[in-house]
Amino acid sequence: MDQQKIGEFLKTLRKENNLTQEDLADKMNVSRRTVSRWETGSNLPDLSILVELADLYDVDMREIFNGERKNETVDKDLKETMLMAADYTDDNMKKVMKRMQLMFIGATVCGALYILLLFIGPDIETGISGMLYGMLHGGLLGIMFGMLILGIFITDKNFRKVTEWKRSKLSKLNKTDK
Repeated sequence: MDQQKIGEFLKTLRKENNLTQEDLADKMNVSRRTVSRWETGSNLPDLSILVELADLYDVDMREIFNGERKNETVDKDLKETMLMAADYTDDNMKKVMKRMQLMFIGATVCGALYILLLFIGPDIETGISGMLYGMLHGGLLGIMFGMLILGIFITDKNFRKVTEWKRSKLSKLNKTDK
């Protein structure tokens, strides 16, 4: 605990409530010099007086012990966390979009090869060459449709909802494990 920080906070709270050191001393049944020591951080009030001060100033005991309002810290931390999350999301979206571009290029290449094989492919449908041709033909078609379908799922807004739902479930699971 930083006694000086707590003292400054107590001074700020007193001033916010338009009280002089003497007014506060009268309310707490202590001397003005005692209030001055609290505010300089050379002494801290007893726990019973801290409880009364928290009630008087309408603050949480934790705020007094931290020497600052929790909303200020929470807002600052929340803002920093949100900025980090936004950066992470932007980076993640860039990666996803790059993968999507590669998938659509791959699907286009596979589609072009498939159409090319339709026109210039061998007429032999038996033997090893026919089997290889059929596997290549079917493989290209499968890869093309697979990439297109996967691309549609990934870019669909409902897929994002499913991903968010999955992350929330994993987050809850991780919290219960700890």
